[in-house]
Amino acid sequence: MTAPRSRDDAPRRKPSADRAARRLGALARKWGYRVSTTAYLPHTPEEIERELAVLAGRLFDAVAGDPPDLGEAAAAGGRLVELRCVGADSLRRSLEVLGKALLREPELHGVDGLAERVVLVLGAFSSGYGEMLREDIQKRQEGLSRALLKVEQETRQKQVITRAQFEEVFAGSASGVALTELDGRVLRANAALAKTLNRTPAEITAMTLFDLIHPEDVEQLRESYRELVAGRLHRLRAGRRLVGRDGEPMWATFAASVIRDAVGTPRQLITLVDDDTEVSLLQRRLSHQALHDVLTGLPNRQFFGTRLENLLRDADPAHGVTLFHLDLDGFSQISGGLGQELGDRVLRGVAAKLKTVFEGEKALVARLGGDEFGVLVQNAPETPGVVALVRRIAHELAEPEYVDGKHGVAVSASIGVVHRPPRDITPAELLRASDLTLRRVQRAGNQWGLFDRELDRRDRHDFGLAAAMAGAWETGEIEVGYRALVSAADRSARGVEARLRWTHPAEGVLPHETCVRLAAETGLALPLGTWLLRTAAERLAAAGVEEPLTVELTPAQAADPELVREIREVLASTGLAPDRLRPGFPAAALRADPADAGDNLKVLAEIGVPAEIHDFAEVTCLTEFPARAVRVAANLAARREHPLVTGSLSALLEAAHAAGAEVGVTGVATEEEAGWWRERGADRLSGPLFAELPAGLPPC
Repeated sequence: MTAPRSRDDAPRRKPSADRAARRLGALARKWGYRVSTTAYLPHTPEEIERELAVLAGRLFDAVAGDPPDLGEAAAAGGRLVELRCVGADSLRRSLEVLGKALLREPELHGVDGLAERVVLVLGAFSSGYGEMLREDIQKRQEGLSRALLKVEQETRQKQVITRAQFEEVFAGSASGVALTELDGRVLRANAALAKTLNRTPAEITAMTLFDLIHPEDVEQLRESYRELVAGRLHRLRAGRRLVGRDGEPMWATFAASVIRDAVGTPRQLITLVDDDTEVSLLQRRLSHQALHDVLTGLPNRQFFGTRLENLLRDADPAHGVTLFHLDLDGFSQISGGLGQELGDRVLRGVAAKLKTVFEGEKALVARLGGDEFGVLVQNAPETPGVVALVRRIAHELAEPEYVDGKHGVAVSASIGVVHRPPRDITPAELLRASDLTLRRVQRAGNQWGLFDRELDRRDRHDFGLAAAMAGAWETGEIEVGYRALVSAADRSARGVEARLRWTHPAEGVLPHETCVRLAAETGLALPLGTWLLRTAAERLAAAGVEEPLTVELTPAQAADPELVREIREVLASTGLAPDRLRPGFPAAALRADPADAGDNLKVLAEIGVPAEIHDFAEVTCLTEFPARAVRVAANLAARREHPLVTGSLSALLEAAHAAGAEVGVTGVATEEEAGWWRERGADRLSGPLFAELPAGLPPC
């Protein structure tokens, strides 16, 4: 990917090229998976991933170009059509994957007007896709027209062929041909028809055409021939079952026409018979593949969704149904550590175990995608309760399976359960309810949970806010505000902290914590956090405020390989001294990613930027990271007077001071709280009690 802007001349601690390549590969895999379910692709998954990786790279370069290379983007869209990704949802899913990836790509975060560039490039990509698709359809239509014209010409030629030519066609045709009287008595049959029926031509001429048809199809075919002779049908083409000498039915296509004399009176019928047994088998096989997961053989999401409506309607009103929505825990670590092939074996094993768990129940087990499975149980009086079934699932999955003879792999799953939903609920609503329940279970760190209507309403409300966040940011509803940081000893100004505030037209003012949580759910955490850092510093410099600026980083920012470069650029563009910018690293981010987040903190310390550790609750992080200040975790601060917390808090503050770090506390609302923290040695305080800000800075 091409860098959109010149980077700082200082050497970087870690090159991001390898990480960017891995991200590009991951994007290609995700893109390939999403579009492979929308259309039949005449390529192997590996070929698709290689092609899509190239296209993704071209699109990243197009976004990074100055100006954006729209021609390259349009060519990439055309190439997607050439790869036969032309299903009804292929373009939409491609735009969803690419839009998120381009906005999240760290290599592009320095691009000015990234969102606008992405819109332009994806628009050109869609235009190229549409133009190539139009040309492709036109070519196919022209080919079809030529084929139809050829058939018409051949038909006209057949009307004037001589008897000798007819005999040649009759005898040499690969399709079965029968010449019959109007009542169906066979006058002649060619060798191809005799071979299909495993009979001799003489045997066939001693029968009627209807003697060769499956009994269940005879009357329908008779009626069709009557319509044909009466002139109500010009030509008959229908699929019916033949019966051979051995009595086995075989599917065939009948194409019949009336032979008329010079004045137009019907005299005979000629019927072409094509054996479609193999075609029918292939069609059934393709239909099965379209509705079933290839890897596990289970019904797929499409089949599961179509069956839900019938199963809900047919369920026992007294007991209803129960939907279990499972997501395997840590499956990416399994497939990443053991390889994709063994990961596939694990998925097949999970499918088999789920079928075993519900073997005695009237249940439909399906793979909904990735490492997610769904089970719909039609409850009966003897059906075990939800808790018992969840325990069965957990017990069965916990049994190790030796997928390669060496590694005994056991898995667990988070489970969202919707028990006895209303019979009139739509399949889409039911799946959405189970998905929201599953995500809530995962956020809480639980193994399973039941659908709760009030929690579901709250989650839908939050998801609606999250979906609207990008637009609110663009229209200026999301702003930067500040709060004062004061000395605990004398209330003197010790700095200001920049925070987000969203003035929502219906919800009112949403605080910083809500903005950060919603941004994390929509992939905006990194770009919004970067915007907060840059905007806050620019406004502080413009207002001439001398106090240091604290900006709490999101976890994504803390581990971003571009963080140090971004902070260098902010310092250079605003003229702030390094010691006046104090980024706050979440302690959880340092624990989760000590390599990236920890390296960022150390490099900032080396260049004179005094980093802080926020949500501070234990001292070991101060033994690893050179933080100049810490902020006590809010949950500890809220329980400060609990007997079990007071002593440990005092020890925590003493340890922080021993490490040379200042201690800050936020959320201070009363004089009593301020005095309590002052007595225990806190250095900096912030909260509703300290509302006064330097002139020119808006409050949060």
